[in-house]
Amino acid sequence: MKPSSVIRLAALILLLAFIARPHAFAFLFEPLTVNRAPAIYNQGSLLALTLQHLRTVVLATLASTLIAVALGIFVTRPAGAEFLPLSRSLVNIGQTFPPIAVLAIAVPLVGFGEKPTFIALFLYGLLPIFENTLTGLTQISPQALEAARGMGMNPRQRLLEVELPLALPVILAGIRLSVIISLGTATIGSTVAAKGLGEVIIAGLQSNNIAFVLQGGLVVALLAVLIHDGLGLIERQAARKLGRSPDEVP
Repeated sequence: MKPSSVIRLAALILLLAFIARPHAFAFLFEPLTVNRAPAIYNQGSLLALTLQHLRTVVLATLASTLIAVALGIFVTRPAGAEFLPLSRSLVNIGQTFPPIAVLAIAVPLVGFGEKPTFIALFLYGLLPIFENTLTGLTQISPQALEAARGMGMNPRQRLLEVELPLALPVILAGIRLSVIISLGTATIGSTVAAKGLGEVIIAGLQSNNIAFVLQGGLVVALLAVLIHDGLGLIERQAARKLGRSPDEVP
């Protein structure tokens, strides 16, 4: 087993052990507390908060992927090419407005909780997936498309059997970037009463408990690293199936 794989496995085991039995690690955080404050977050289950955090990120990423990929396909078809500038402007909205501003706008419309956080993450995740879908579909070799036409494939068959499979590694790279952005951004959802790891960080800031802040931050960071590596592995496998070097995937 490669040293990098050993490190990833150790990080995964450490993460699972910590969120399952955080009090076993209390001795590590006690030096960071003052006035006998609790060393481990005690206002909820770290495991439940982690799962809720991941749930919001996964749902938002799935929604972003469906819309961004569909939009990317549409604007690369002859009938939708003229809508490319408008589509770029729309998907840039999420990057133009800070997530906290999106939350402020969404709360009066949908109330507090997970919904405004979902909206913010959905908008924030559109751009990287859309741009990578666009890149993947427009960089397909004309010879490959011509060969598909020569085989008698109709436009739908060319899209499903040639274009999307060839563009898949690049699309996956956009999804990976969107997930990593969302993992960090989701922490602000706790400002509007959404359950997640941001709740631990905010509780630490409010009580001046550095141990809480560090716990929330470490779990988010480890999740980001492990998910980034996991999705990167999937991208490389998809690239190898197409006969590409993994270095060709952005």
